[in-house]
Amino acid sequence: MISTADVYHVVAATVPLYFAMILAYFSVRWWKLFTPDQCAGINKFVAKFSIPLLSFQVVSSINPYKMNLKLILADFLQKLLALLALTALARISSRGRLNWVITGLSLSTLPNTLILGIPLLKAMYGAEAEVLISQIVGLQSLIWYNLLLFLFELNATKEATVAPSSETAGDQESLQESQYKEGEEVQSRTTRKVKAMLILWTVGRKLMGNPNFHATMVALIWASIHFRWGVKLPDIVDKSIAILSTGGLGMAMFSLGLFMASLPSIIACGIRMAAVAMAMKFIAGPALMVVASFAVRMEGTVLRVAIVQAALPPGIVPFVFAKRV
Repeated sequence: MISTADVYHVVAATVPLYFAMILAYFSVRWWKLFTPDQCAGINKFVAKFSIPLLSFQVVSSINPYKMNLKLILADFLQKLLALLALTALARISSRGRLNWVITGLSLSTLPNTLILGIPLLKAMYGAEAEVLISQIVGLQSLIWYNLLLFLFELNATKEATVAPSSETAGDQESLQESQYKEGEEVQSRTTRKVKAMLILWTVGRKLMGNPNFHATMVALIWASIHFRWGVKLPDIVDKSIAILSTGGLGMAMFSLGLFMASLPSIIACGIRMAAVAMAMKFIAGPALMVVASFAVRMEGTVLRVAIVQAALPPGIVPFVFAKRV
């Protein structure tokens, strides 16, 4: 059972963050304190500084030599099942396969474990749950957030090349009317291959230039050194990172509030898409985690922690990345 004190700790960990979101909403909607350009600048600061430094702090605190392998495998399998299901769903939807995958990955499989998960699951299952949920947070920052960044950049790059590619295709068709069918097929395959390589090159270059990618990679290297040989960061470096990373979640929630205030409706995606997102998060997410957990024969506290964290509300970091890209 969760005691009254545990409930208070959960509330104390979450209310200040939602206070930041509400304050930002009022700042734009009622008090008119920020212009659209200023709101964009705040989100850029969060995406370029606060979130990468927060990711570094989270990943570097995880001991890579003592990870729960079954939990990691179940988490990976859950994401894989979600992606397969959404890819199949995209075949019967007009919304686009990539958009469905991005929506599912960001809303259904990336829970808000850092804000709600650690205090809630620690209250429910004790110190062991805190260690396990920290490992999941580390995996999110290291793997899934970077994958989501890749998909966001891929989607943005494909939208940017739609118009030019359509015009090019039209020109090619007019020029190739007199050519043999075999020649047309070879040319078409070559064009598609060149276009795909160009898109992947552009996406890869953008991803390599994203601070969060570098922050998580450096954090993994540092964690390997720290937990192997006991080397610690100098206080000057540690405190410099902590100053900005400590406010990372608060600034992310503040950015979300600014975005909500700039829209005519609080539910930007519409009632239907919001309902789909809620179903993915609170029904599909835990259900897929149950399947994945039983597939790797996970049981006990680890099983319960995995299922509960899969039902947590969506994380704020995907929103920051989506808005920035």
